[in-house]
Amino acid sequence: MSTKQGQRGEDRAARYLQQRGYTILERNIRLGRGELDIIAQSGDLIVFVEVKAHQSRESSLLAMHPDKCVRLRSAAETWLSRHPNHNNCQCRFDLIILTPRVGLPAWIPPRIEHMEDIIR
Repeated sequence: MSTKQGQRGEDRAARYLQQRGYTILERNIRLGRGELDIIAQSGDLIVFVEVKAHQSRESSLLAMHPDKCVRLRSAAETWLSRHPNHNNCQCRFDLIILTPRVGLPAWIPPRIEHMEDIIR
């Protein structure tokens, strides 16, 4: 996936979250070996959101392999250690998958699937 395509996917995901009442705290934060695409807040809940914009849902799910999950968890722990004002918040990891709508014009936005609490 190109950087431009990835950025458009993350922009769509951020708008999707904001429309559902989330506040976007930060985006594209690289910490050590991991990168956090979107860090959002809803009440006392901090949500670390991974965004995948692949050609198929299956390839997006396959990209969430165990090593990727370890890197996300490590990056989130580092982020939390640098933001002690969020120490009392609950945290979770979500995945947003954007897939193109096959056979439809390119101007029709991709399908968005929001999967909550993907890493335990």
